[in-house]
Amino acid sequence: MQAVLVGEHGGPEVLRLADIPRPEPGPRQLLVRVAYAGVNFIDVYQRSGLYPTEVPFTPGVEGAGVVEALGEGVVAPELGAAVAWTSSIGSYAEYIVLPADKVVEIPAGIGLDVAAAAALQGMTAHYLVTDTYPLSADDVCLVHAGAGGVGHLLIQMAKMRGATVFATAGGADKVRMAQDMGADHVIDYRAGDFKDAVEGIAGKHPLSVVYDGVGRATFDRGLDLLRRRGTMVTFGNASGPPDAVDPLRLMRAGSVYVTRPTLFDYVAERADLERRAAELFGWIAAGALKVHIGVRLPLTEASQAHRDLEARATTGKVILEI
Repeated sequence: MQAVLVGEHGGPEVLRLADIPRPEPGPRQLLVRVAYAGVNFIDVYQRSGLYPTEVPFTPGVEGAGVVEALGEGVVAPELGAAVAWTSSIGSYAEYIVLPADKVVEIPAGIGLDVAAAAALQGMTAHYLVTDTYPLSADDVCLVHAGAGGVGHLLIQMAKMRGATVFATAGGADKVRMAQDMGADHVIDYRAGDFKDAVEGIAGKHPLSVVYDGVGRATFDRGLDLLRRRGTMVTFGNASGPPDAVDPLRLMRAGSVYVTRPTLFDYVAERADLERRAAELFGWIAAGALKVHIGVRLPLTEASQAHRDLEARATTGKVILEI
C-alpha cells in the first residue's frame, strides 16, 4: 500500500510517499480502508519533533474509512461499516489497523469526508465547551482563530450554550467566516491589537474564558483579558508554545486558572468517546452544526497540506483524500 512516511523530524519536506506492506489486524483490531485523513496541528508537532515521536512513522491521528477485515474477537463494527477515529497514528495511508474500541461508526447520511473533517476537531470543541470550561448563557468567551478547523466549530458550540462569543481571525474573508459561524464580535488581528479591541467593546477584564489554539502570539494578551477567577484554556501551539508562566502572575491577575488539555484525555474511556461522537454527529446530521472543509488534497500532496496549515492560509478543515 501507499503511505506517507516521516524518516526524520523536520519541515514539510520530510513527508515522503512510500510503498510499504499492508498491515493485518491482530486480536481486537480492525483493518480499515482509509478514505480521508484529517490534517491537524498535532501532525505538524509530531513531524517537527515538538511532540517526540519515534521515526520512521506514518502521521495522521484522524480519519474515516470502511472496515475491510476483523481481528480475532471483534464483533462490532461489522465488515463494510463506515467508521471514524481520532486517537491512532498512521492515517496518511491507504490502510490502517485500529483498536476496535477506538473507532466510532458514522451515522447514515454523514459523508466520510465530513466525518474525517469533524472527528478530532469537533470532539475537541465539544470537550472545551462542555468540560474544560462548561459555558453557560452568563459567560463571555474568546475564540482565537475563529475561522480555523477547531475555531469555526467552537464558535457554533459556544453559541449553542448561550455564551457571548468574541473571535479573532486574520483578514476579511476569515472575519466573514467567523461571523457566519455566529460569533457576536469578530476582531481582525491584522488590523489592530485584539486585546484593545475586546476592551473597547466590553471593558476591562470581561472574559470568563479564552480558548487559545494559537499559543505564544496570543497567550499573554489573552490572559490579561480574564475576569477574576477566569480560565485560560491553551489547547494548541500554532504560533509556538507559550512561555512559562509565573504562578504569582495568576494570583495578581485575579486568581485566574491556566489549563493545557488534550482530546485524548477526554475520550480515554469508551463511554466518553461514544457520548461525544454521538452528540457531534447528531448535531451535524440535524443541520445544527456546519462543518467547513476548506482544503482537499490528494495523499501525494501531504507536504503542501502541512505548509498551508502552518502558514495559517486555510479556513475550516484540511483533509487528504486517499
